[in-house]
Order: sequence, then structure tokens, then C-alpha cells
Amino acid sequence: MNQTAHPAPGPSSRTYSTQMDAARKGILTKEMETVARQEHFAPERLMSLVAEGKIAIPANRLHTCLHPNGIGSMLRTKINVNLGTSRDCMDLDMELLKVNDAVAMGAEAIMDLSSFGDTQKFRRKLTAECPAIIGTVPIYDAVVYYHKPLAEITSDEWIDIVRMHAMDGVDFLTIHVGINKNTARRFKQAKRLTNIVSRGGSIIFAWMEMTGEENPFYERFDEILDICREYDVTLSLGDACRPGCLDDASDISQIEELITLAELTRRAWDKQVQVMIEGPGHMPLDQIAANMKIQQTLCKGAPFYVLGPLVTDVAPGYDHITAAIGGAVAAAAGASFLCYVTPAEHLRLPDRDDVKEGIIASRIAAHAADIAKGIPGAADWDKKMSTARKKLDWEEMFRLSMDPEKARRYRASSRPEKEDTCSMCGNFCAVKNMNRILDGEIVSIFDE
Repeated sequence: MNQTAHPAPGPSSRTYSTQMDAARKGILTKEMETVARQEHFAPERLMSLVAEGKIAIPANRLHTCLHPNGIGSMLRTKINVNLGTSRDCMDLDMELLKVNDAVAMGAEAIMDLSSFGDTQKFRRKLTAECPAIIGTVPIYDAVVYYHKPLAEITSDEWIDIVRMHAMDGVDFLTIHVGINKNTARRFKQAKRLTNIVSRGGSIIFAWMEMTGEENPFYERFDEILDICREYDVTLSLGDACRPGCLDDASDISQIEELITLAELTRRAWDKQVQVMIEGPGHMPLDQIAANMKIQQTLCKGAPFYVLGPLVTDVAPGYDHITAAIGGAVAAAAGASFLCYVTPAEHLRLPDRDDVKEGIIASRIAAHAADIAKGIPGAADWDKKMSTARKKLDWEEMFRLSMDPEKARRYRASSRPEKEDTCSMCGNFCAVKNMNRILDGEIVSIFDE
């Protein structure tokens, strides 16, 4: 196995192994300092929450160009963008353009889900050049890397791939560890409508069924923790049994796996390894807040990372909207990390436009939740926009827009007769007329 991209950490002046270890020792790391400053958070309080596991700062010590971010329900809600090649679409240059777009648009994390081609080359380029948090799913890469039938991959080889990703500088790893022989047996008894829709979950389930062996990520979890501690990698505990349709939401399989993930979280914390918990999935709107509460209770406040949730199954082509609706509710109720969903979800690999639409939808959801949670400074942005609108200051409105380019393009596409209005209202503009009448001017609409 070629593992020479980064040197092993080896001896250093660091007196701590992970961010959690440092926090428990009372050491304020440079990553904690950065997060505290950008979150307007007291450093001592941040350190305390990192020590408890309620805030994670994914920061592989080999990812030296990283701009660190904290993930936790009391911080700004963060956005993750899934990218990567597939057998049908393996243009690495295009994926790198998407990465650059995502970073420019404010995404805090990039998750490489490549499942074909030279995956290690792409992954190493990300950790060498990209300032965003980088995440991967080693189980996908094992199938690509070993290039042999699934059932022939050995337990050792699954663990070796985890180490390879850690050595390549990845900040967080999604490990499908919650589906073991026991949860798999219960899953088969439950008779779900859409079975397992997690790619990683379906792969390890199939491997277990074909080999008769226990999930190696579960059986050898302590070895994985040792790897994560060595490189300061955060574990994202994958939800193999996340619901893939509304009918499967909050079922026995989902909740039983969450209980297993809660037990594994405590084991990780005992070894000073940071953890995030992955969550649904597809879920009716009225179940989302309760699910966030269950997770917070079982997992003792560990950061919750959700895909959506998508609140309806019938909107292919618009799933960035269904996910944003669910994401806003989830984040307002305690989720801290939203995995974006694009209009291409369920249909094809997203292109650059899809990526942009997905990011903006997720950022809207995250910001709406931050306002609801009372995150310091969140509502200030909206107040500045409202002030600019009151003044009919179009340039300031563009500057404050979440997507300035689109806002400017829309206005330019339909020029109004009066430059201080828009083409919808013209002289009927309520803002303009109220400003004038309150200033003591005469308002005459039709003859102006």
C-alpha cells in the first residue's frame, strides 16, 4: 500500500494527541483560538465544550493548509459539500472546480466520495491545497483500491484503508460501524420499504452476509480509535440504517443503530477521539425535532450531522429545497452540521450549477436555524440587509446577499424605469413612497 504522501506524525513538541485531549489538559490550541475568535466565543467555554465532546474541531495534524472550524449546536451551523468521481463521471478537473466553487461560496467542509479512478491522488490534492475540512468514506475507497470482489476484501484490508486515509491528511472519516451482526439481524426482521440506502452501509452489510463475519469496523473499533488518535482524526459515525423514505423514518433499525452509535461515542471519548453522529435521511417534518432530541440525549450532546432531512419523497429535481426545509428544522432543534443536497439528488452526479444550488439552499437553512437558536451575530446580517432595503441602496443589498452574483443578474435582467425601484412595483414601491411621505414630501404615483 502506497502511503508516502505525508510523513507519519512521529515525535513532536505537541503535548497532546487530539483537540479533545488538549482541551482536557487545559491547552488552548491554535485551532481552538481560531474557532473561538470567528464564533465570538469565550476560549475557556469553547475548551470546556471540546473536552466534553459537544464541540468537534476536525483537524488532522497533517492537513497543514486547513482553516479550522468548530462543529457543535451552540456554534454557527456548518455546511458539508459532497463531491467526487464515479465510474460514469470521472473528470478530476471538474471535481476540483466544484471544490473551488464550494470554498468560495462559504462551505466549511468538503467530503470526497470518489468511487472510481485515482482516488488517492484526488484526496491528497485536497489535503495539500484545500483549506476546508476534508472528509472521506474509507469503505468506498477500499472497493476501488483493492480492485477485487467485495467478499475477498479482508478485515485487515478494511482497517488498512482507514489508516491510509488518516495518513493522507483527512480531517474526518465516516465509518459505518453501527451496523453489526445484531443490528443487521434486526434490520432483516423489520422489513423496511427501501431497505438500506446508505452506500457504505449496503457495502458492509453485503460483506457481512457473504462472509459471515462481524463488521470489522465494529469488531476492531479500538484499532480505529488508535489510528484517529495518532493523526487527530475526527470520527463521523455513519448511519447505515438512515431512513431512505418517509415510511422508514424513526423505525427500529434507525433507532437501534443510534443506540449502538451512542455506546461507541463514549468509547471514542474515553480515548480522546472526537466524534460526530450522522443522522437521517428522509423524515416527515413533524418527526425531525424529536429525532434531534433523541440523538442529543443518547449521545450526550455529540455534534449531529444530517443529510437533509428530506421532508418529502416526491420532488426529484428539487430535493435541495426539500432538504433545506428539513435542515432548517433539524439545525434549529440541535443539529450542527448539514450535508448539502443538490437538485441532482437521486438522479445523477451533480454538475457545477447543481453544487451551487445545493450550497445556497443549505446555507439558507443553516442561517435560518442560527437566527432561531440566537447564535451571536446571526440576525445582525439580516438587520443590515433590511436597513439597505429601507434606503433602497441596491449596491449594499448586493454586497450583503448570500449570492450577490444572482441578485445582481436578476436585477439587471429587467431594468426599471426608475433606478431606485425594481420592475415589479415601479412607482408603486411601498418603501420609496413611505420614505418620501415620512420625510414630508408629496407622493403622486401615476404622474411621476
